[in-house]
Amino acid sequence: MAVVKSDPKAEGTPQAFDVLVVGAGVGGLYALYRLRQLGYRVRVIEAADNVGGTWYWNRYPGCRCDVESMEYSYSFSDELQQEWHWPERYGTQPEILKYINHVADHFDLRRDIQFNTRIRAARFDEAANRWIVTTDRGEAVTARFCVMATGNLSTPRVPAFKGIERFKGRTYHTGLWPKEGVDFTAQRLAVIGTGSSGVQMIPIVAKQAKHLFVFQRTANFSLPAMHAPLDPAKERQHKATYAERRRAAYDTPFGIAGYPPPTKQALQATPEEREADYQRKWNEGGSISFLYSYTDLLTNKEANDTASEFVRGKIRATVRDPKVAEALCPKDHPIGTKRLILDSDYYETYNRDNVTLVDIRNNPIETITEKGIRLANGEEYEVDAIAFATGFDAMTGALKDIDIEGRGGRNLRQHWQDGPRTYLGLMIAGFPNLFTVTGPQSPGVKSQMILACEHHVDFIAACLQWLDRRGLARIDASDEAEAKWVAHNLQVADSTLYPLANSWYMGANIPGKPRVFMPYVGGVQNYRKKLDEVVAKDYEGFVVGGKVRQAAAAE
Repeated sequence: MAVVKSDPKAEGTPQAFDVLVVGAGVGGLYALYRLRQLGYRVRVIEAADNVGGTWYWNRYPGCRCDVESMEYSYSFSDELQQEWHWPERYGTQPEILKYINHVADHFDLRRDIQFNTRIRAARFDEAANRWIVTTDRGEAVTARFCVMATGNLSTPRVPAFKGIERFKGRTYHTGLWPKEGVDFTAQRLAVIGTGSSGVQMIPIVAKQAKHLFVFQRTANFSLPAMHAPLDPAKERQHKATYAERRRAAYDTPFGIAGYPPPTKQALQATPEEREADYQRKWNEGGSISFLYSYTDLLTNKEANDTASEFVRGKIRATVRDPKVAEALCPKDHPIGTKRLILDSDYYETYNRDNVTLVDIRNNPIETITEKGIRLANGEEYEVDAIAFATGFDAMTGALKDIDIEGRGGRNLRQHWQDGPRTYLGLMIAGFPNLFTVTGPQSPGVKSQMILACEHHVDFIAACLQWLDRRGLARIDASDEAEAKWVAHNLQVADSTLYPLANSWYMGANIPGKPRVFMPYVGGVQNYRKKLDEVVAKDYEGFVVGGKVRQAAAAE
């Protein structure tokens, strides 16, 4: 394996590494661990002052994972799996961040991470087959390979509301929450947005605020998490079968084992049978279980309507004010086509005297004033603070924030001007030696994310070893393979109900962003088979070339 060394005494000489990893979230940390174990010289660049990625930035009240904690964890170390104790069914943000910090400490990862640093630009040097990366500190770093572990939900979006700079109160974003927390006691608070972060936060802040105004443009489906302390017997049983469960997860659509797959279509059941099945799943809690009620909930609109109406019935039965209940009932998308939210007492919160739902679908926010928020019809709401639960420039935002120039001057922003294009969500044609962890057109956000990160990093690690055994310096996705995979991704999506929703999966939450369905929804099991086939055919769809310089190899 060639390792290019830099001379620290040479003024202005860029630091040189085998692999540069961008991001110290769950994907970046595993990339560092895995590649360092193989003998590569790795450096991780991280914008924050500590590890954690999504779980570092999203500190808003009530932030919690929607995958059960025993599954949402690393599988690469059985010692780690066995020793770590998750106290609750679903991991809270503080607990998950504590876990990630433990991983960083246990495997001594911090010594190869540079914190408080953002990548501004990356350019591929075709003659040297190396990436030249510049940071916001004015530094230059070079590496044979770049691994972009930048995350799918890492670029917070605050809508460009008119007048926002005039507001005299405090503003917050769920994705950039203050470390010290915020106490809204005796304050009038506006929360704008009712996606996952809003739904999780609203029941918590409603108990603090003097009055809470929830500004909702789009109602979303939410199911009860049925959150509780983790059953010790369940924990013991889970740990005893971890290896088997981890293997089984790769043979499931969402990368999560333990849910018996459905065998029946919704319309094959009687209305009474469906009601009983949905009620049982509702009582059980969790989104995967509910979507596993029948085989066709995400492919047949009539079947989906039965599940959607069941949940709307629950909303109407929970919220006492019929007008508020109806406003909270989603009617513009089939259930599951947006990320299905899990909550604790979300709908019950609207029965509180100090909570007001403001429906802005047909009466949008016109401007932010000095004292609060004014709607198009002239209604004004005076508040002391505004919390934006307005989501992220998902899946592409973090990469497009970096000026990335590949082979022949190909620019990533231009390459993606009509929507993201990747081969397998792992590489982008024209950008050699640059890998994306859980990139667009991979199952990442539609699966258990830590499994998805491990799967990609393991693929990348094996690919680098394959290149080194052959003395090859460069690998790139072919334009043809990329085009075929993008087309396949859209074909698979179009065979489902997913494109019927204006979701962040489609980029619909960002004005001007191309409406292209981004995740691969063919299932983890089919995606795994595809990657295995690609490797078995000597990395089919990839173009390799160049030879590692002998001088470098001799060092």
